Amino acid sequence: MNEDPASVVEAAFRHYRSQDREAALPLYADDFTFTSPRDDHIDRAAFFEECFPTASRFTEHRMLRVTPADQELVFVYYEYELTTGGRYRNVEAITVRDGLIREVRVFFGGEV
Repeated sequence: MNEDPASVVEAAFRHYRSQDREAALPLYADDFTFTSPRDDHIDRAAFFEECFPTASRFTEHRMLRVTPADQELVFVYYEYELTTGGRYRNVEAITVRDGLIREVRVFFGGEV
């Protein structure tokens, strides 16, 4: 798999929003790690168990910018609204190598 890293990231977000786990799984490397202010380097299995199923918390989730930083690193700036109210923006730094997502680091941005 040698897809453009930004395209891989966009596909992963689409599959997350539609909760298509079977389509998302092949996009993530076996040694994938996920880090956010709430998660510290959790592995692929924990990510798909704890984080992936959370799309129902959003009434809206849209990507504002997808910016490749180099051949592997993609920054994603997105905005979402929670079902409980409140609109927020976050940034993710996503490493894609050989067509697979290797690492996601989430930076919470706060309420808009």
